[in-house]
Amino acid sequence: MYHLSNDSLIIGIASKGAELQSIFNNHTQLEYMWRGDPAFWGKKNPVLFPIVGGLKNNIYTYNGKPYTLNRHGFARDSEFTVAAQTNSSIEFTLASSEETLKVYPFHFHFSVIYTLDQNSVSVSYVVENTGKETMYFSVGAHPAFAVPLIEGTEFTDHYLQFSNKETAGKWPLSAEGLIETKPVPCLENTDQLPLNKELFFGDALVFKQLTSNSISILNTKNKHGLELQFTDFPYMGIWSAKNADFVCIEPWCGIADSINASGNISEKEGIHSLEPNKTFTRSWNVKVF
Repeated sequence: MYHLSNDSLIIGIASKGAELQSIFNNHTQLEYMWRGDPAFWGKKNPVLFPIVGGLKNNIYTYNGKPYTLNRHGFARDSEFTVAAQTNSSIEFTLASSEETLKVYPFHFHFSVIYTLDQNSVSVSYVVENTGKETMYFSVGAHPAFAVPLIEGTEFTDHYLQFSNKETAGKWPLSAEGLIETKPVPCLENTDQLPLNKELFFGDALVFKQLTSNSISILNTKNKHGLELQFTDFPYMGIWSAKNADFVCIEPWCGIADSINASGNISEKEGIHSLEPNKTFTRSWNVKVF
């Protein structure tokens, strides 16, 4: 486990998956990350790369050849290397290898960079195409935050606060985790979503093109919570395991296959293309209080 700290925060990151494990606030004495109970869901903040969500039949094709990738890709289960570390930041890297090329035929260099600044943590994803062909990929975040945050409060005391009023349907997921063809009503000219555990009994709330650039987890009993800021992430997932004490706020540059997906990776919704020697960067930030 690797740690960064300042006067306000101590964070812990595992080299496996470059996964953020802990955000502890020295002032409030609160842990903001989910505890990772495997009885519900054992992860805390998996990094989603080189796909977000699931593939139809777990298969995609490239140049007519089929490849198999599990949901959310292989980065979350891969061992990263620490490339650089300072008092306030740490960079984890993963490069293409013989093993990755068996399931993902692109040469890449992928970095996940964590930076502390007072009471906030910024997370940057940097994708570099080190090959000779156009690279197709998606990347996304999956952080799980403790809800309820403080002993003596309930899950239902909490709500999501969007930075803008939203009118947006949620995109249902099939039993196989694929995106259905039409959204169903969810947010109607509102900037708040009250939390209850039944909200997630039908899997994640998946949104496309929200106008907000931040979502906060707040509660009606005290002033403690967090704000997750994101830009240039066109998709958003909000999820919890059934009856678990956490909520994931997931900014995505990519999305699961639709039920009508062709399987061709270059045609996949939300896929990004990156030319040789080019770099793609996205960042999100969480501020705790």
